[in-house]
Amino acid sequence: MSGPHSGSTTVTGVAAGSEEPSSAATSVIAPVADGTATSLGGSLPRLEQIRARAKARERARAAAREAHAHIRAGGVRRRRTPEELKNVVERGQALLHGTSLPGGPDTHREASAEAVIAWAVREFGPWLAVASSMQDTVLAHLVAKQLPWVDVLFGDTGYHFAETIGTRDAAELSLDVNIVDVRPERTVGEQDATHGPRLYERDPEKCCALRKVAPMRQALRGYEAWATGLRRGEASTRRNAPLITWDEKNQVVKINPLAGWTDEQVDEYAQEHGLVVNPLLGDGYPSIGCAPCTQRVAAGADKRSGRWAGRDKVECGLHG
Repeated sequence: MSGPHSGSTTVTGVAAGSEEPSSAATSVIAPVADGTATSLGGSLPRLEQIRARAKARERARAAAREAHAHIRAGGVRRRRTPEELKNVVERGQALLHGTSLPGGPDTHREASAEAVIAWAVREFGPWLAVASSMQDTVLAHLVAKQLPWVDVLFGDTGYHFAETIGTRDAAELSLDVNIVDVRPERTVGEQDATHGPRLYERDPEKCCALRKVAPMRQALRGYEAWATGLRRGEASTRRNAPLITWDEKNQVVKINPLAGWTDEQVDEYAQEHGLVVNPLLGDGYPSIGCAPCTQRVAAGADKRSGRWAGRDKVECGLHG
């Protein structure tokens, strides 16, 4: 993102599965409209209304969590095999013009983010998860509008800025999503005891592999697809990112609905919908990772130059 979000908020239906892969979701639990799923009337004091809304949200979230878990446990259909999912990728790419051609993505014909998400919700239902670094909540909001209480996977590395954890907590309170904290096998202290302190300084690749890549890979085993906020304009390594692809490393379908979005489009969407964004975006951090490895970026510099500054590293391993 390119700057402060003056119109956004800074931190200061369940889908039932189907035997038909192309119709994997039907909304059965509605989102909590305007913060509540019930009519509270106008007689309750404001504080009681807020508490009642919070309880209504938690009941809806708990019901959705249980229903989603039942579906993914095989209560409606089994998880499809890699070969079956690769066929889904081919169909989706053809339908949405979502593949990268030799000369780059077909940006003139590819589907909108909303259309990509609609396809993903129909195809996967609760077998779809959203990954979020809590830099912003745009993708989570977009998906939750079509799949209320979708699982949002947050890689809780143990090294995050306080602002990032605050954004995570605010997202859980304000969005119709189910936040899933994806944590490493070892705590920071346990990792220090095994590999020595400040592994991120001595071997950032290994630190990322242990604290980001391996835990997310394990978490994704319970899904058929994940939606990421990866965008082509973020780094040269992402320049040809397709809307839909097969994620060989994680053996799931990878969907990048925002691949073609600019910083300005993300900013405008967050402002229009009053979404929570990480306040560090307005404090010189256009790309936010773990606190020990993320620095402010000079004006005009590459947005990801503050990540692993001084090293020949621009990706943590989740996306390449």
